[in-house]
Amino acid sequence: MTGTTRDRATNLSLRIFGILVLLFLFAPLLVILVYSFNSGRLLGAWEGFGVNAYQTAFSSPDILHAVGVSLRSSVVATLFATLLGSALGVAIGVRTGTVVSVIVGVLALVLVTPEIVQAVSLMPWLTSLSVDWGIAPLNDGILRLAIGHSLFATAVVSFLVRGRVRALDPALTEAAEDLYATRWNSFRQILLPQLAPAIGAGALMAFTLSLDNTIISAFVQTTGNTPWPVYVLSSLRSGLRPELAAMAAVMLIATLALLALAAAVLARGGSASSTARALVGSE
Repeated sequence: MTGTTRDRATNLSLRIFGILVLLFLFAPLLVILVYSFNSGRLLGAWEGFGVNAYQTAFSSPDILHAVGVSLRSSVVATLFATLLGSALGVAIGVRTGTVVSVIVGVLALVLVTPEIVQAVSLMPWLTSLSVDWGIAPLNDGILRLAIGHSLFATAVVSFLVRGRVRALDPALTEAAEDLYATRWNSFRQILLPQLAPAIGAGALMAFTLSLDNTIISAFVQTTGNTPWPVYVLSSLRSGLRPELAAMAAVMLIATLALLALAAAVLARGGSASSTARALVGSE
């Protein structure tokens, strides 16, 4: 076997392996999409093709309320994560030293800490603040969900912004200072426009991460503010219904669209490679 033939065989094998991996990853999602058109009463019993499940999903007050709770909490969590993460990302991007290394390590720890650990620690902490310390706003279910969801999302936004900051040419801000621009004008007119793609992508990712968060939501939710993932989880007791699959399909498509938009924003801003290096700590 010649070298060219061996290379072709290797490439073909890698392509086939890649296709098989993708099928393994996306096969469950395809099943949900197909069974969302099941006209039967239960998800697992196929009784024919129809759109009744979608009609039922969008006419169910319980389902719409759960989706509304998830959307509202995701918007608030996105605001928290974007503001805090962007500010922190800029700070650890323009500075170096031991303190910055410690902060980066803590953020990385947040990313790798299991959600169940964060959920178990959040529940008594929020309860203590609202009951023992009398911080009444923390009794609001949307705010509690937003705080819980924003922890992981803030770390993600911070790394995205940090990667973009590290990729910028410092000579731009130095030139602005040489032209007697104030620090605020230099940040607003030069730095911020170049950070906008990373901030926008971080906001989209924060929204997506909050939207499908189940574990933390199950621990910090309050009565009457059950988010969509927890609602689906609780429905397992009585059996999954096709309308749940229908709404899940809608949420899946929306999530994939947001992730694709985030990837496009990062690619257009030229910060995809630097962001990847920042996420693995190589910058």
